[in-house]
Amino acid sequence: MRELLITAGLLLPLALDTFALGAALGVAGLERRDRLRVALVFTLFEAGMPIAGMLVGRAVGSLVGATAGWAGIAFLLLAGLLLLRPGNDEEAADRRLRLLAHTRGLAIIDLGLGISVDELTIGLSAGLLALPIAFIVVWIAIQAFVAAQTGLRFGHAISEAARERSERLAGAALILVALVLLGLRLLNL
Repeated sequence: MRELLITAGLLLPLALDTFALGAALGVAGLERRDRLRVALVFTLFEAGMPIAGMLVGRAVGSLVGATAGWAGIAFLLLAGLLLLRPGNDEEAADRRLRLLAHTRGLAIIDLGLGISVDELTIGLSAGLLALPIAFIVVWIAIQAFVAAQTGLRFGHAISEAARERSERLAGAALILVALVLLGLRLLNL
């Protein structure tokens, strides 16, 4: 039950972040076939980066032993703070998103990596917390696809401020999850 709640706590911020990115692209008014392609690219990167992070986190966790849980909590706090930081890079992110909508081939890899760094941090935390990889992978992929499609479809109807609030809410949720985990760890629960 504890793993399920932690997983849900990680998936909600991921979904909010992916939704915000999809909504930003939805403003561009992509055609139906482009929406599906972009949603699949989002799914690949938004699910692939946490998976890569989990694998690295598991490897590091086995090396550092008992301190892995503490490190996982620290990385969740870091990911939350990264999402809360003011958008001084908003223009660059918007440019990457517009390029991603129309880019094909190997250039997608660079753009995809650029928009999914936060997800790598969340995956690293999940790995350090020793969450079950198969379970997490399936749910991350599902939420990434659904959140991207939802953002792409309704992005034109959502204001820029609402998209930014979605990202900030994701950051706050990650910080809350980290604080709850910290409290549980301190209480030995």
